[in-house]
Amino acid sequence: MAIPEQIDAESLGDYLEVMTKAIFQAGVSWAMVDKKWPAFRKAFCNFDVHKVADFSGADIERLSQDASILRSPKKIAATVENARTLIALDKEYGGIKEYLHSRSYEDLNKDIQKRFKYMGELNVYYFLFRVKESVPNFDEWIVTIKGEHPRMREMVELANKKSG
Repeated sequence: MAIPEQIDAESLGDYLEVMTKAIFQAGVSWAMVDKKWPAFRKAFCNFDVHKVADFSGADIERLSQDASILRSPKKIAATVENARTLIALDKEYGGIKEYLHSRSYEDLNKDIQKRFKYMGELNVYYFLFRVKESVPNFDEWIVTIKGEHPRMREMVELANKKSG
């Protein structure tokens, strides 16, 4: 199974792709999502935020029938809404990085959960970590989250080995 690595996000599409992967991995095997990811890229126009933001209800319905991706109408619609939100924040803040640097982790976590669809606390950490934004120390943060999260731990440990 491929453990997601951190990336240097260069476009809004990079942010949308990481966020979408977080959303679709929730409650599903990371390996399953990884195996289908090329089809997700195709389905979501290589995560071109402007194209995805223009998706209609008919597009969401069409993708909900596409067996090459995970067929969750709510998560597909969330991806469309999240593309629109990224565009709006990019415009409002003069860049998505400016938005991400506009507040503390705790405040940003709450704001992302409020603004974006299907972005719970685990997804926010995953998203920010993968795009190399500041996140709390994993061992201190994870004890505040219910349940076991070995895949998240593996992701952080892999990144720490590469940077250490």
